[in-house]
Amino acid sequence: MRSAGSQTDTKLLQHRHLLGLSTYSADEIYLILDTAREFRQVLERPIKRVPTLRGFTIANLFFEPSTRTRISFELAAKRLSADLVNFGGSGSSLSKGETLRDTAQNIEAMKVDMAVIRHSSPGAAHFLTRCIDGCVINAGDGSHEHPTQALLDLLTISEHYESFENLQVSIIGDIAHSRVARSNIFALTTLGAHVTVCGPQTLMPVHIEKLGVRVAHHLRDALRDCDVAITLRMQRERFGASLVPSLREYHALYGLRAEHMAQSPNMIVLHPGPVNRGVELDDEVVEHERAVILDQVTNGVAVRMAVIYLLASEAK
Repeated sequence: MRSAGSQTDTKLLQHRHLLGLSTYSADEIYLILDTAREFRQVLERPIKRVPTLRGFTIANLFFEPSTRTRISFELAAKRLSADLVNFGGSGSSLSKGETLRDTAQNIEAMKVDMAVIRHSSPGAAHFLTRCIDGCVINAGDGSHEHPTQALLDLLTISEHYESFENLQVSIIGDIAHSRVARSNIFALTTLGAHVTVCGPQTLMPVHIEKLGVRVAHHLRDALRDCDVAITLRMQRERFGASLVPSLREYHALYGLRAEHMAQSPNMIVLHPGPVNRGVELDDEVVEHERAVILDQVTNGVAVRMAVIYLLASEAK
């Protein structure tokens, strides 16, 4: 899927790292998506592995709880035949007082070629690039960015729409604390989509309009003429319960229900997971044929294979 007249002449990314999508061009994003489609075909084969990165070593540095993203990166590395080292914050030397810089320098001493990092502090991935010589992929840093999640969302959307140009996309929920929202906004607007953000005033960043989005505080307004609804998980571990009166009230005002699917017969629904059923989405929506949440999971492996492959090619 590509906008009219768009061409990608380069076979390599112009970036050495994937820290966020705010500086990635449309051509680079399309290159990742095109490459991911090729790897998606690999995942459909009986033998889901290619020898492309044999002898290449990747460190998974997950200092924040994760299941889907960590496993997805693990599978992506193994499908490319790379060597993988898993490193977690819990029970590691970090819990004994070692700093991120110390950990990075030890990883560097192990001659690791690439590091994938998830961390609760915004900017942790940028910091890591100053500590090691290898490529760095941001797997989510605080409330800053989560670029591979946005890329897998784009790949999933491209399976249902021919172009991102003028596509109407609504991102619904906790915009203020969502790294997924930020990365999607950067990528979607770069590709020509029209983005609306919708959520309670208390969960809406100040001056979010400067990112080129429209703000809606009523769900009906956000879903009018909507092609794609990206619903966000209520991250109670980040803000507690003080910013919304109750989850029941949040669901009444911003939760997607079967009636919304009926009112928007062409709209597809995405969610980064895990879903809080009865909060962001009703059960009927989660199970709906136009809810493409499981497709996102499958596409996540293909996208992360593409990112690892392209950055590794740039590093060679």
